[in-house]
This record gives sequence, C-alpha cells and structure tokens, in this order.
Amino acid sequence: MLGLLFAILYVLVFWGPGTKGLGYGERLHPKLGLDLIGGTQATYQASLLANGQVPNQNSMEEARKIIDQRVNALGVAEAEVVVEGNRNIVVSVAGEANDQLKNVGQAAQMRFRMVLKATGDNASAALNPPSAAPSAAPSGSAASSAKASAKASAPAATGASPSTGGQGGGELALAPSPSPSAAASAPAAAATPAPSGSAAPAPVTADVKQQRAAIEKKVGAAAWAAAEKLTDPVDLSTDPTAAQQYKAFNTLSGDEVNALPAAMQFNVPTISCDQLEARPSGAIDAETQQVVACQTGAKLLLDVAKVLGTDIDTASPQLDQQQGQWVVSLDFTGPGQGKWTELTREAFQPAANSPCLTAASALSTGATHCLVAVVLDKTVISAPEIQGVLSGQSQITGSFTSASAKELADQIKYGALPVTFKPVSTQSVSATLGIQQLEAGLLAAGIGLGLVAIYAFFYYRLLGSVIFLSLVLSGLLTFGALVVLGRTTGFTLTLAGIAGFIVSLGVAADSFVIYFERLKDEIHEGRSARSAVPRAWARARRTIISANTITIMAAVVLYIVSIGAVKGFAFALGLSTVLDLVVVFLFRHPIMTLFANTRAFMSPRVSGLGRALKRQPTEKEA
Repeated sequence: MLGLLFAILYVLVFWGPGTKGLGYGERLHPKLGLDLIGGTQATYQASLLANGQVPNQNSMEEARKIIDQRVNALGVAEAEVVVEGNRNIVVSVAGEANDQLKNVGQAAQMRFRMVLKATGDNASAALNPPSAAPSAAPSGSAASSAKASAKASAPAATGASPSTGGQGGGELALAPSPSPSAAASAPAAAATPAPSGSAAPAPVTADVKQQRAAIEKKVGAAAWAAAEKLTDPVDLSTDPTAAQQYKAFNTLSGDEVNALPAAMQFNVPTISCDQLEARPSGAIDAETQQVVACQTGAKLLLDVAKVLGTDIDTASPQLDQQQGQWVVSLDFTGPGQGKWTELTREAFQPAANSPCLTAASALSTGATHCLVAVVLDKTVISAPEIQGVLSGQSQITGSFTSASAKELADQIKYGALPVTFKPVSTQSVSATLGIQQLEAGLLAAGIGLGLVAIYAFFYYRLLGSVIFLSLVLSGLLTFGALVVLGRTTGFTLTLAGIAGFIVSLGVAADSFVIYFERLKDEIHEGRSARSAVPRAWARARRTIISANTITIMAAVVLYIVSIGAVKGFAFALGLSTVLDLVVVFLFRHPIMTLFANTRAFMSPRVSGLGRALKRQPTEKEA
C-alpha cells in the first residue's frame, strides 16, 4: 500500500498537472515563498468617496481581508497584504505573479439585469460614413449576434415541460442565435421597449450638473439638444450621415461619458464601447437605475438589478461534462433564491408589454424569452436567453478557462470590496531572507534528522534502522507532497514552513519512543519478541494516535486563526504529522512484524532490547 502511495505521488510529481514544459530537474522544485526568492509587489489605491473624503479605516481593513482571501484563495500561498497609509493596499506574492495580481483589486460587484435594448457599436461607422448607403441590415440585427452567448441551466422538474412555461427536465440548451434576417424581422427584437417602471430616476447632484454643463459646452448646444431628444439609437442603415451631428461625443473621456444619462449613452451612435469601458470603477453598480454596458461589440441597455451578488451563497468552478467547458456554479441564499426564481420567471414568461429584449426560441412553441445579463463590475460576462424558471443551482457560462472560472468564483464567494481600487504600480521585490536562509533551514533539518538517527542507533540498535528508514520515507512523502501542492494549489514553502517540518521530527520521534518502550515492557513481562510486537502495537497505537491527533488539532486551530507565515507553519506541521501517521501504519508496524520473525531480532545485543531480555524471569523464579 505504501509503495502504491509513493508511485501515485511521484507520478504526479513528474507527470502531473503543471509539469508541461518543465525539465525533470525543474519538476522536483517546490514553490518557494516571498522571503526566500522574492516576488511581485502591486499597489492599489482606493478611490475617493462621493463626498471627496478618503475611505475610513474600517472599510480599508475590510477590503484588505477580502483581497487577502482572494490572493490566498486556498489559504497556503502566504501572500502579504497590508494597508499602507490611508488609501493604499500593497499585495506581495512570491515569484512572477502579474496575472494573479491583475484583477485582485476589482470591486466584484455582481448584478443580474434584464436586457431592455441592444444596438451595435456603430461609432466607427458613424464617424466614417460610406459615400453610398450600404445594404446592411438594421442595427437591431447587429445586436443579435451578441445576444445569447451562454447557457441557462435548469434543474430537473418531474411532470413539467418547456411548453407549459415550467422547468424542463435536465439542462435546457440555449437557443442558437438567429440569423440577421430573422432577427430583423422578429417583432420583439425590433420593437422599442418601454422603460421599466421599477427604475428610479438617476440622482443629479450638483457635481453631475456641473459636468453635464461642461460636456454640453464641449459638444455644442445643438448636438446636446439633439442627443437629449433621442428615444432610440440612430438608424444608420437608411442614412449613414445621420450621426455626424453627434461627432463631438466621440471625444468625451470615460469620466465624462459616465456623467451622461443612461439613455444618452445608449442612443448616441458616436459613443463607443471603448468609451463605456473607460468609465470609472463602480460606474454601473447602482442597482435601482438602468445602465449601459457592452458585450461582443454591442451596446446593451440594462434594467434595474433585481438580483445582486450578495444574494449568492457560494460559487464554485466546475467543468461541464456535456459541453466540455468551464462554468461557475451558483448557489443562492434563501431570499436570493426567491429573487432569482422570480427574475427567471419574468424572463421566461414575459408579459405582452414587457420591456425586455427577446430572441427567437428553439422551442417548438416558437415562444420568446427574455435575455438576462450577468454583469460583474462594468463587464457583461454573459447574456443568456432564459429557457426555464430556475429554482435551484444555476450556472454562469462563457469563455472560461480553469483559472478564470476559479478567479470569478473566488471574487463572488469572498464578496465585493467596500471601496473601489485602481492599480498604481507593479514591481519586482527581492527576497527578504534569501537562498542562504533556505540552505540554513535545510541544514538545520538535516542536523536534526542526523541527531535523531544517531541517538536511535545508540539506544535501540537494530530498531534504530526502523526509525531512520521511517523518517526517510516520511521526508520523501513530505517532499513529494510539497511539489504537488505547490503546482496544484499554490502552496508556498517559506522559512516558517521549514520550521514546521523540523518541529514535526520531534513528533515523529515521540511515536517511536512510545512504541519501542511499550515493546520493552512486554518483553520484560516474559513474552517472546514474536508475541510482544502485536501486543505492544495494540497498546501503543492508541497513544500514538491520540498524541498525533492533538498535534493535528493544534495545527488546524493555529491555521484557522492565524495569517501569513504562521499559517504556513501550521499547515506544514499538520501535513507532516498526517504523513507520519501514514508511515506508522503502513511501514513501521509491518516491518516490526517482519523483524520479530527473524533470529537477529531475538539477539539482545543486536535488537536493542538487551536489558529487557536479560530481566526475563527464569523457571526457578517463576
């Protein structure tokens, strides 16, 4: 069994996940921590609040904890996350971690919004109209290609069928995007929906009024007045030059575009998706207002947010076996599930005067269902057509990789930041301790192992070989586990972790002493070595398990309540103690049973049990 465990572990070491492109020597390198090899440091600056004040210290500390959870998603990366000054948070991660730090400061505000309208990003065509009108389809068809890019899955419901508007059995596949001609003729997609009655008017503060006055001056009074009158996007299919009067809007910055009403952002053809993406963080977080976002080259007018990220209980990345794609699985809270079910019911069974955007369904009834956009911060992750009333677990699908699905799940799971951040700088940092300290730590471990071995051979003689082999096997198991965990879960070995492994040597030595001293007691009572070994094992086993369990529990508690290097120490101590128990059961007891059946083991001079054997009672004493 122990051989099989070694074989599986070292197959993962040499040919497991993360080994592609690595030489065989490199595959034996564990992932080292910031204190040993240096790494990457990123600084994020908190945005000022609406009143111009800096965020309070409670908000900054809450943000630091959430960022720390995101970076240490599995709790063993040992990244350093600290608040610097009153606005900055500095994140330091071992090695080259630019990709890992790229999105860690995102607000992660998730919203589920009904799609009200869609139009193509026609800014380039509006600014450079062709000399003759093209025979292209209307702008409504341009949006059709961006409509349904994901799948909404519904749990099985016995006795319900899609035709009745209930939940379909199993997973309901998303209807394919209609062709441009079909989309153009679909009345639901081409019609102009009425604004949602649930939307609250966007508050116009004094600052916003000032900004709009400056924008009006910048674009010109005529262009501003024309933009205010628009109730729908300008149709460039009939008159490509119709957008020329709005040309100045293309010169606005992201902050200026953010000051415009949502209707103006959507209807003015010269406002591009690039400008919308340049809006500041939190631009479309307001849950009671309609907003504008982009997806795959189309502008979407989105309704108020009826389901929020806080309504999600947990999120996890999963591989969809049927589609072969990574998805993010969502479980909602009790109240959140009710909101989500109601939203999907509204989308699946839209009223006759529903303001939502629909797409032609693949269902045999020819019914149409609304699109619901999944929005994270300023990004529309997907906008699927809802094909069932979803009352259970749901999924977010898109062009996810394993890493991006995990990143999104972590952002949702750990919550949104209380303040928004923007990256200020990213730089490399040198090791705080360096390779010399690593070598010193390994030397200390070697010296400790050597002293234990010398004492074991001096005191237990032949039994010392059992101790030495057990420690070697435990060390090989620990090393293999370090390499695999470093590549698969991000476990980072720091000097504190090395200290945890060194301390575990003492724990391992204790279990030997317990077993062997119990064996001496059994022989002292007059039993032969062959019968003493199983009896000693049965009695010592409970004590060994109890002692190791206490150490593991202490390591778990320390891991839960600590942060940073202390967490790494606790993890290393717990891991090595568990592996020591594996060696105790799969190697130490079997080999002792084998030795008990050999003649050399019966020799007092060789076995190390000499004193006990000499004190066995004679027949006259009995």
